[in-house]
Amino acid sequence: MSGTTILTEKWPVLGRHEQAATWLTIWRDLGRAPRTIDAYARGLAEYLLVCEREAVDPVTASRAHIAVYVRELTSRPHRRGPNVIPIDSGAGLANATIQQRLVPVRLFYDFLMEEGLRESNPVGRGRYTPGRRAGAGYERGLVPRLTKLPWIPGEQQWLRILEVARRERVRNRVMLSLA
Repeated sequence: MSGTTILTEKWPVLGRHEQAATWLTIWRDLGRAPRTIDAYARGLAEYLLVCEREAVDPVTASRAHIAVYVRELTSRPHRRGPNVIPIDSGAGLANATIQQRLVPVRLFYDFLMEEGLRESNPVGRGRYTPGRRAGAGYERGLVPRLTKLPWIPGEQQWLRILEVARRERVRNRVMLSLA
């Protein structure tokens, strides 16, 4: 059984889009790791399902269609159920996960451009042009990369940490002091 057959059995939507199956076959034939191919297939299949639901041909999709996909990623309910509320956003996937989901879609459109089936890539990517003024030489990507800031405890939280540390051995108290 070929690798493409396995992928289309796992994600039937890939079998309905010839260019997607071709792209994944090329990546497999180039020696990419099986888990990479699996992750790309999963990400692309998810995007293709959105295209089918919205009645959009993925080969001719525009940036507006990609935005619909991103909106879905940012607003879908948590996979563990409605009672689990993430601390940072409250809904949708984390920023890093959204970035991961867009990688196979962007690479798929790069492939379509190389094959002459598209003029441009609707996903795009951030670019930096050296030699320009500060801030003027950077073009943002479709979804901005967010960096999670470290947690800084409040006054009551610090008092609780010190209360717990007071009961610890000297070594652990020294390590907390050094930290």
